[in-house]
Amino acid sequence: MAPSTSLPFLLLLGALLAVALLSSAAEPEAFDVRRHLSTVTRYDVARGSNSMVSAPSISDQCRVIHLNLVARHGTRAPTKKRIKELDRLAVRLGALVNEAKQGPDSDSLKKIPSWIEGWESRWKGRVKGGELVSEGEEELFNFANRVKERFQGLFDEEYHPDVYSIRATQVPRASASAVAFGLGLLSGKGKLGEGKNRAFSVLSESRASDICLRFFDSCQTYKDYRKRKEPDVEKQKEPILEIVTSALVNRYHLNFTKQDVSSLWFLCKQEASLLNITNQACQLFNEAEVYFMEWTDDLEGFVLKGYGESINYKMGLPLLKDVVQSMEEAIIAKEENHPDGTYEKARLRFAHAETVVPFTCLLGLFLEGSDFEKIQREEPLDLPPVPPQTRNWKGSVVAPFASNNMLVLYQCPGKINGGKVSQDQNSSYFVQGCGNKDFCPFDEFKEKIVQPHVKHDFDVLCKIKKPVVTEEPSSFSSKLSNFFLASFSRKGYHVKAQDMKTEL
Repeated sequence: MAPSTSLPFLLLLGALLAVALLSSAAEPEAFDVRRHLSTVTRYDVARGSNSMVSAPSISDQCRVIHLNLVARHGTRAPTKKRIKELDRLAVRLGALVNEAKQGPDSDSLKKIPSWIEGWESRWKGRVKGGELVSEGEEELFNFANRVKERFQGLFDEEYHPDVYSIRATQVPRASASAVAFGLGLLSGKGKLGEGKNRAFSVLSESRASDICLRFFDSCQTYKDYRKRKEPDVEKQKEPILEIVTSALVNRYHLNFTKQDVSSLWFLCKQEASLLNITNQACQLFNEAEVYFMEWTDDLEGFVLKGYGESINYKMGLPLLKDVVQSMEEAIIAKEENHPDGTYEKARLRFAHAETVVPFTCLLGLFLEGSDFEKIQREEPLDLPPVPPQTRNWKGSVVAPFASNNMLVLYQCPGKINGGKVSQDQNSSYFVQGCGNKDFCPFDEFKEKIVQPHVKHDFDVLCKIKKPVVTEEPSSFSSKLSNFFLASFSRKGYHVKAQDMKTEL
């Protein structure tokens, strides 16, 4: 079970001091706050960190036949709600500085960082937000080029939406990410512009019915869990916020509240991630405090999106089934010797952290020790260990901007048994990306990764009520069609209803 919702103050203080003393030993290279921004971390920064694992090598005898991609959108601007929070922070910082100026100790003013006085948000006055920024476009465009380079041969076919399916949620930053990826993937494949680009399709389901990429919107059980659990998460974060707030008050002689510190940490993440500014809000926090603020973000993601409760990832079952179905269809196409260009070779999806994190958990990634067996039994896991202890669950690695899970299906030579090739067809198909293994037979992937979860029915799990279908009154147009059909029938003509439809 998860630990209690609060930690002793003295224990936390001791841990903070330990982190401050050991930080240089824990990270031999120079400290870079941009690597500790949880899910606001840029993808290129995350890829450059030591925690990112390179792809395993695959036998030259194996040939990739299908690719499944589940990706998060790229770096985005703050949302409208967060823009308002930064506007409030600007007013609050101005009030704190004025309060300090009216105090008896004029020397304390020297401790206030110069940037705070008169600070205004870079997004001041904006009424819309959350859009993909240019850095996010580059993340997906460059990612597509790496995919194309890594899987040479898979994308040699002439583009067709049924061969290379590109899907996104209806949220603009997700669909824009799909477009940026598609531009990189298909550059040089058409006749448009200097880059010889070509048009391609991006499919989207309605937000209300997209249970593959926005299952969290449709799952009432999850919504109830999240609403119930959010206050507990805030209580778990509170002791650390109290310590960091106290430290900042003593250091800068400004009467910060916990809400002020929370907003300043958010500002740090936005400045560092979107603007590469690390010498303002981020510099308010020392290394130890950065580690702990990062942990509070990771804790929230773990409890509300990750391994903290099984409903978080069980609701992602429609997506997992969609992945398996696409693989099975590719295997059937190969077994029936369908020619290239007549079956799907890649299914490319672009969504959100709320999509990628549950799917990551379904695959059993970023676990500690024997936790994989617990996930197969759908048991809740302990919270990520508090710094200075190391942990696998870090938002900057699990779900940075443009993070992705690629499940690659390979066709390999059949198993050799006594000098003969095995007749088991599925033994020659392998999946890269299967839980605590890099490479496993497709049957094993289905048995150990998929099977423990497929016993659930999404509608039952998420308490989705099927709409009652009632017969609606005939519209004027349908009455008119029926009139003409009846008239023609009386005259001896045989006309089908579908013949009356107009193709648009």
